Amino acid sequence: MLVVPVLLTAACARHDPSPAPARVESAMAPFPDQSSTIIVPVTAQLSELERGLDKQTPRTLWTIDEHRDRCVRGKRVDLGIGRVKVTPDLGCRLVGQVTRGAIRVSGAGERLDIAMPVSAVIHIRDVGGVLSETATARAMVHATGKLGIAGNWSPRATLDLAYDWREPPGIEIAGQRVTFTSRADQKLTRIVAKLERELPREVAKLELRRQLDGAWQHGFTVVELSKRNPPAWMRVTPRALGFGGYRIDGRQLQMTLAAEALTQTFVGRRPADPAPTPLPPPSRVAGQPGLRFFIPVLADYAQLEPVVLRTLRKLAAKGITLTGVGRVDVDFGKVTVYATTGNRLAVGVTARVKPRDRDFPATSGEAWLTAHPYNEENSQLVRARDVQLAADTDSDAVDLLVSLLGATQVQQAVALALQHDFAPDYQKVLAKAQAAIGARQQGDFFLSTDVTRVTTGRLQVSGAGLFLPVRAEGTARIAYRPRGGASAARPVS
Repeated sequence: MLVVPVLLTAACARHDPSPAPARVESAMAPFPDQSSTIIVPVTAQLSELERGLDKQTPRTLWTIDEHRDRCVRGKRVDLGIGRVKVTPDLGCRLVGQVTRGAIRVSGAGERLDIAMPVSAVIHIRDVGGVLSETATARAMVHATGKLGIAGNWSPRATLDLAYDWREPPGIEIAGQRVTFTSRADQKLTRIVAKLERELPREVAKLELRRQLDGAWQHGFTVVELSKRNPPAWMRVTPRALGFGGYRIDGRQLQMTLAAEALTQTFVGRRPADPAPTPLPPPSRVAGQPGLRFFIPVLADYAQLEPVVLRTLRKLAAKGITLTGVGRVDVDFGKVTVYATTGNRLAVGVTARVKPRDRDFPATSGEAWLTAHPYNEENSQLVRARDVQLAADTDSDAVDLLVSLLGATQVQQAVALALQHDFAPDYQKVLAKAQAAIGARQQGDFFLSTDVTRVTTGRLQVSGAGLFLPVRAEGTARIAYRPRGGASAARPVS
């Protein structure tokens, strides 16, 4: 065979290293910007609303002190030629007052309920100059309605207010019913109208807009996802705020708003803080609630080099047989791994190769392979395929070292050694990110986040290392929680 003498002749000399593949120094590909929706719960106590309405509504609603010329109508009889009055009309004096009890605000879900008990004590004096009686009455003013948000974030109320008499005002005198309902109705109608005006004002006094403005400003932030390997940051820039409804839970009025935000991931140096903007008017916030961002998981090539070297040395210990040469003794010395063109890895191997059954000098030098690392969607396991010699050689001048790296068993060993499980790094990075963005107090606002879903992208070969983009999703809330305050808000789930 012609190949054997050629190989052995080539093995007698030390060969210059084969040309190394071009090194790519590119950084990791930039992460795409994400649109996130951050929930902003704003909570107020119904007791505060009650106190405000109670303060604005006087206890004595109105007083009565009036004379009536005809409290009791005179009696008439029919004499056949007409009706004749046989007893005169009796006048009287009405003295009394109408008071209210405590205003109660309650509700459930989206329904708001207001109740105000009203009671009256009316003294009927000097009926016909002789009789005196006392009449009592009870009514309940009640309202059901819904709340909304105006264009300047001021609360507004759409209410259906009414009242009913549980004990209408009146009394039996001289066999006749004396009633005062019509006069009381006029007064109660005014009270109902006043409550309808006052409720939105009292809701506005809960300082919901101040809470919203503070939460909006605190939404402009930069969060450190990891300190190293690699350092990564998430910048949050709110863009819109929408009213997401409210609900009454026990004694709390919980308003939910949704802030649409731009979330950007940066690797390396900390990005500049986003510039806060004024609180915008309410707008429609599209998309599903949730925080969305990327987390970079990086494997330095220095992690791969010793693995490849150990694998090759184990192969050498078992013995390597080259076609046309036979068994060879191989001493692998150094492995170099870096990024090259075409999203591939360059793998440089230095070795000393000597045919075992021939008395010829060993060949020493460096030769190069390239390989394409890849992963399946949503998998942290990276494999290598398409392992190739980096330089072409013609059959008349085949170098023994190049022949070694061209051997199937060697290339399979290199492909196996380049296999890397990102799972441990992946879990560490996720833990770092969760700890960094988990929960923290900033002034009177409590920021809480939780990573609930993670998906893995396609592997990329970068100058810094093998880069696995991980897309994280979760929840994010900014809740008003005064430090040391008794009426701390709790996040809405």
